[in-house]
Parts: sequence; structure tokens; C-alpha cells
Amino acid sequence: MSDHKHGEMNTEVQEKTFEGFIKASTYVAVFSVCVLIFMALVNS
Repeated sequence: MSDHKHGEMNTEVQEKTFEGFIKASTYVAVFSVCVLIFMALVNS
């Protein structure tokens, strides 16, 4: 079994995935707020 050395793992892929997740979550949240505002303006 190989020895584990702390801090050697390449996390570039995980960081890009997390960045994409945060970006998508932000877009969904902004879209949801816009839909709610639109619904309030047209008295849905």
C-alpha cells in the first residue's frame, strides 16, 4: 500500500466543478427571484 502524503492531491477538477455548481445555483436563484417579482407585478 502506498503512503499518503498530505496536500499532494490535484484538486483542479473538483474546484472547476464546484465553481460551475455555484454559478448555476446563482443563476437559478436570480431567475427564481425574477419570476416571483414578475408574478407579483401581474397579480398572479
